[in-house]
Amino acid sequence: MTARAADRARYDRATAHLDAPVAIIDVDAFDANADDLVRRAGGKPIRVASKSVRCRVLLERVLAREGFAGIMSFTLAESMWLARSGFDDVLLAYPSADRAGFAELTADPKLAAAVTVMVDDPAQLRLIDEARDGGAEEVRVCLELDTSFQVLGRRVRIGALRSPLHSPVQVAALARAIARRPGFRLVGVMAYEGHVAGVGDTVEGHPARSRAIRMMQAAARKELAERRARTIGAVRALAPDLEFVNGGGTGSVQHTAAERAVTEIAAGSGLFVPRLFDHYTSFSGRPAALFAQPVVRRPGPGTVTVLGGGYPASGVAGPDRSPVPYLPEGLRYDPREGAGEVQTPLHGPPADDLRIGDKVWFRHAKAGELCERFDTLHLVEGDRVTGSVPTYRGEGRTFL
Repeated sequence: MTARAADRARYDRATAHLDAPVAIIDVDAFDANADDLVRRAGGKPIRVASKSVRCRVLLERVLAREGFAGIMSFTLAESMWLARSGFDDVLLAYPSADRAGFAELTADPKLAAAVTVMVDDPAQLRLIDEARDGGAEEVRVCLELDTSFQVLGRRVRIGALRSPLHSPVQVAALARAIARRPGFRLVGVMAYEGHVAGVGDTVEGHPARSRAIRMMQAAARKELAERRARTIGAVRALAPDLEFVNGGGTGSVQHTAAERAVTEIAAGSGLFVPRLFDHYTSFSGRPAALFAQPVVRRPGPGTVTVLGGGYPASGVAGPDRSPVPYLPEGLRYDPREGAGEVQTPLHGPPADDLRIGDKVWFRHAKAGELCERFDTLHLVEGDRVTGSVPTYRGEGRTFL
């Protein structure tokens, strides 16, 4: 029996009392992935990206481990909810225009002390001030450095369209503006190198493209390390009490941690290890988050149909954004239908051994987005479900 076949047998036994659709967390795999992230971080603390987890119990679990500290959140409403739940170090990774939320934040000393907000434009500071509605609490602020790799005289840009602050001079200018503006305190700088941390460097069947990606990423890492160091030097000259410099992601942990200017690493997807993180040469993890759909039809030889399953991930639409049938091994989508909203036909030799009601296990393309489809995650240890915990959705929280 292969390792994957053994996993399937475990998951089927553990969830025999549960009807599919059902989502699980393999706790041993989750903990092993956490240990691997800590090893790769080389002593620097890891701030957990909540959008990749979306479950308070699992956030608490990983933050109780040595090597993890703080949360990186994705909306202001989520940030304040987490702060009220007892998380005392929440970095909002994206600028917000939530005026009601800022009024709430600036009126509550506990929230203001626990939540740091992201800015990359003076207009965002003005929006916060206009939203205060009498709230006088000091707002903790983090600046975001654009990490994009720009070549050919900046005519070619590689990287996400995020912050407009690309140069040390631009970041320092906004840091200076914050220092002069009452009601704000600059406490951190963030720089997320998504073109390194979030892009696998092995493309199956395309060795030349894989080499090109690795060359690009090596050059991008070198350029960013130099620019990030200059940027942090310029900011610390204006804000010597800067508390943190955050960088990286699951795919770049060890590289980003090696930079002296960086004080903490961000990571989250590496806990669940969705399918998009199968294609890195620098690390490998264990799939920890899976979902199962029930077989409801047997249309013909070599084919079964499962209920639902069309759970695409965000990003540019394409085959890489769909979940993949994972267990039993050897199933594939019908090329004319793919993963459907209410039914999904699957082909392959294992189909002939599947009966009505059997479970087919899938892996989602991205990490936390799976939790937008399920209100409960069942915790599997060995071949038993040892607990069932609510996702954000299960707690009635859908922030985006």
